[in-house]
Amino acid sequence: MDNGGHTTKEKSMLLAEKTGFSHWGIFPASGIRIIKEVRHMCASDKCHMYGRNWSCPPACITLDEAEKKISGFVWGILMQTTGYLEDVFDYETMQETESRHKKMLRTYAESLDRTEDHLILGSGACSLCEECTCPVNPCRMPDKMTSSMEAYGIMVADVCSLAGMAYHYGDCTVTYSGCVLFR
Repeated sequence: MDNGGHTTKEKSMLLAEKTGFSHWGIFPASGIRIIKEVRHMCASDKCHMYGRNWSCPPACITLDEAEKKISGFVWGILMQTTGYLEDVFDYETMQETESRHKKMLRTYAESLDRTEDHLILGSGACSLCEECTCPVNPCRMPDKMTSSMEAYGIMVADVCSLAGMAYHYGDCTVTYSGCVLFR
């Protein structure tokens, strides 16, 4: 992916295709809005990770820090993985699709030039370790940990709109989204 030290939009889209994502699109990073209500949704603990994972609130980056961190990026690529469910209760396919999405996002990240400044945001809690050490011990892999877009206060549907993409692909589908921001 190295092109004189910079990832191009064309190469990022080719890598997204090669990695196996279902959908991808480029968006201007300046369009990202940090919304405190998105972060507050995490506190409802529907995913059972609130306070139990270093990539999730309240242990992760503050919204002020997130805004500052995102502010220097110029563009991003949004990548999605869509799974097709047998019915709305097909939890097994939901989990498999999420796991596949996270693996593909890690593969994509590993293909990037490590000297280039970029920010990877996924979906859901970091799942690198079988069990997170939060809040008792420090993160085992802080350099590889990926926070979710929501943990940064980002409304995923808004980024989909910026990228000219759908947020939902129809009945009996589930879609997970992640993005990489570049300077």
